[in-house]
Amino acid sequence: MTEAGLDFPREWVDFVDPADAEHWIRADLTWLLSRWSCIFGRGCHGIVEDRPHDGCCSHGAFFSDFKDERTVRRFATQLTDEDWQLRPLAVRRGSRRLEITEMDELDGEQRSRTRRVDSACIFLNRPGFAGGEGCALHAFALRTGRHPLETKPEVCWQLPVRREQEWVDRPDGSRILRSTVSEYDRRGWGEGGHDLVWWCTSSPEAHVGAQPLYVSYAAELTALIGEAAYAELARICARRCELGLVAVHPATAASGGGSEPGAEPARPLRRRSSD
Repeated sequence: MTEAGLDFPREWVDFVDPADAEHWIRADLTWLLSRWSCIFGRGCHGIVEDRPHDGCCSHGAFFSDFKDERTVRRFATQLTDEDWQLRPLAVRRGSRRLEITEMDELDGEQRSRTRRVDSACIFLNRPGFAGGEGCALHAFALRTGRHPLETKPEVCWQLPVRREQEWVDRPDGSRILRSTVSEYDRRGWGEGGHDLVWWCTSSPEAHVGAQPLYVSYAAELTALIGEAAYAELARICARRCELGLVAVHPATAASGGGSEPGAEPARPLRRRSSD
């Protein structure tokens, strides 16, 4: 199916975080009320030609900071050969430290990222693996009663939601931290985003969720903006559903998702079964 273009009308809302008067949220309602859903293993084409089974794991993941890397390392040490297909390649003889990272350039500086093996992330279980294909860290979280955002690199569990933060000086001399929550579209990848063979947020094939994104991604959004801010966002989204969204995401509309996504009750910490 043809992907939606990058430029189309969107509805936005700005509101103050009930828990912090200096924190404002700017949210893309068109995206958050879309019916996007991860379809890894259920029709995902992947981002690299002839590698559909990689999903969006072909390039590995840059860690946001040392804490992010430390978290992944902690859970990686708990994985067994039955959980993680490529674990034998990460085990360093005579050492307890796993070789799961490599250095690479990002935005002109050297950054740590997950190691790549055969052109994909070392944590990606390939097709045919007895423990199941997909992210070993994701599967481990589900198997042990955790949410995947607890075990995976931050960029992995945030996608395809994009959060940008900046301090804003207002005309009256006051200052606020503004968190912008929006769609991680092709432009989010930089110039290379236009070269991806397929990208899910623009594709009607991935806009097949039973719930609006703000509901299915409740846990991730809560982690990104805080509990009080998410509760207010959910209230605003539900009300917008009742009124009828004007600027519906074109990929949701093309998928047959309708022009007015129905309101759904928010369920924080909802677990996703897909990678």
